Amino acid sequence: MKPGRDSVTVRVPGSTSNCGAGFDTLGLALALYNRVTLTLTGAPSARPPQPERPSDVRAQELVALAAAGFFRAANVAPIDFRFRVEGEVPPARGLGSSATILVGVLAGLDALYGTNWSRHRLAELGTRIEGNPENICAGIFGGFTVSRCAPTAADYCDTIRVEVPPELAFVVASPALEMRTKESRGLLPAALPFVDAARSVNSAAYLTAAFATGDFEKLRHAAGDFLHEPYRLPCIPGAREAIECGVAAGALTGWLSGSGSSVLCVVRPSIAPVVSTAMRAAFADAGIECEVRALAADNDGMRLGFL
Repeated sequence: MKPGRDSVTVRVPGSTSNCGAGFDTLGLALALYNRVTLTLTGAPSARPPQPERPSDVRAQELVALAAAGFFRAANVAPIDFRFRVEGEVPPARGLGSSATILVGVLAGLDALYGTNWSRHRLAELGTRIEGNPENICAGIFGGFTVSRCAPTAADYCDTIRVEVPPELAFVVASPALEMRTKESRGLLPAALPFVDAARSVNSAAYLTAAFATGDFEKLRHAAGDFLHEPYRLPCIPGAREAIECGVAAGALTGWLSGSGSSVLCVVRPSIAPVVSTAMRAAFADAGIECEVRALAADNDGMRLGFL
């Protein structure tokens, strides 16, 4: 099989994952994007994909993982290509930056080679590489996603997608603090009390039902988590307070976005400014600078454009 085009750009939305207690299951795509451009040189190569700019070097390991996964799954010989990553999704802030790169490379190579894989096939491969599905599936499908994996979080089965209407907005506060997912998972206990597991299942199911039915008033205080937030939030000064202040200012609910360091509140668009101010002030009180964005959901998922 030979590639049919020379270059492609894939726009992939960032995302928030877990959405409270939906650990390794729930994701939601946000209108915050990275663009991954792949340009084939036409030469067979065993070397890692090459960045176009020095600023892209940080992504090189992820690009290489995705490319190796694609070439192996498609049963094609590796070919040399250059890549460029541009956009607004900050790395190591719990907003799906690594997933945008993995999805961009997989979808880009699929388009260039004409393998014509379905989005579910891309989700399967991306989940295997990432190790869990929530950011991968949100980036591919858009909307609010509930992903099924078995027997482990890396073994993708399927995704149910729910469109998120414009009557909801998402205030994201990203402190100037990086949190690597691998390191953050090391904070989690090997076992949990039964009552904490039961409370978390209850919370995740109820929040999912609120999104699925569109009864968004039921989201009020619905994102209680006892699986990961109690262990991660204390490592991010001001994070718990930012969620609490956002809810006190009128947000429907809030949660730690992925493994952090960003935190997010779900709001009606009209109160996004006051919630933004409250969350920023909470981080300021802890002596932490942060960037605050009021975002819509993205309901399209990844998009391709050829150059």
